[in-house]
Amino acid sequence: MNFIYVILFIGLSLNSCSQQKEDVSKTPLPPVVNDVFLADPTIFYNEGTYYLYGTTTGNTPLNGEGFQVYTSSDQKNWKGPVGAQGGLALKKGDAFGSQGFWAPQILKYNNQFYMIYTANENIAVATSDSPLGPFRSVSKEPLAAPVKQIDPFVFIDDDGKKYLYHVRLTNGNRIFVAELNDDLLSIKPETLTECIAAQLQWENTQNVNWPVAEGPTVLKKDGLYYLIYSANDFRNPDYAVGYATSKSPLGPWKKSTTSPIISRNLIGQNGTGHGDLFFDKDNQLQYVFHTHFSSTSEAPRKAAIIEMNFVEKENELQLEAKKESFRFLKKN
Repeated sequence: MNFIYVILFIGLSLNSCSQQKEDVSKTPLPPVVNDVFLADPTIFYNEGTYYLYGTTTGNTPLNGEGFQVYTSSDQKNWKGPVGAQGGLALKKGDAFGSQGFWAPQILKYNNQFYMIYTANENIAVATSDSPLGPFRSVSKEPLAAPVKQIDPFVFIDDDGKKYLYHVRLTNGNRIFVAELNDDLLSIKPETLTECIAAQLQWENTQNVNWPVAEGPTVLKKDGLYYLIYSANDFRNPDYAVGYATSKSPLGPWKKSTTSPIISRNLIGQNGTGHGDLFFDKDNQLQYVFHTHFSSTSEAPRKAAIIEMNFVEKENELQLEAKKESFRFLKKN
């Protein structure tokens, strides 16, 4: 997801995701800066090391070439990019896609590391023997679908069933789920179900004709499924994070009345959203996400982290972000 920040106005209509995602930014970087510039970030923890991946944005190195990866032992000092191929964990040409490398997810399955990602507004899968890559695929083909689809997230339930949460571009960006086959390369079409559409006021603050709900990530807690998502166009300063709950991975989903739980009203940064939940080595739940570069410029987007907690309120377990824990990720 790469774009220059532009001032959006009431009535903006987005007719395709390519209008939303294509980055033509030439935003210059400050002379000295140690922020990590990644959008749609995800953190994968493996054997004492945190691996950070995401969408490269703005006029930054390796933009459009694949997926960078950064590493850290403490989440405070990040090294990178340190991918196996010149800083890239996945390099263009080794797997599906020629442009629009967005929103990767990493998981370990059957003794291999899988990268599920977006390219050319399709979802694809690549594998590697290391989280650093190189991630490659033999077929170089995306997951079959009759529409454009982006922002994949694979959730493996306690019973071993696998689910692909993702966004389909149909009358807006809408979040869907389908059960995955064991090869992680295709869905069971009969299970395809819509989960979330942007219909609430906070989810479409500019009342656009192409409402956006995207960036799904899912967590199971005490038998209840939590679907965390972002809403509004990502260039909108009101881009924010909310969640919904369900007793089944396929829904139906009940949106939380406490949403948005991460927004510029909470942390004072524009464009807060599209991230991923993860547990750190101390079993603390955290959410890594991106913000705008500044109050006047969207790109390049900056990666940040905030702690998340479950709190018992009103006879239910609610998900909350810990405001004082917010921080940007920094390179060594």
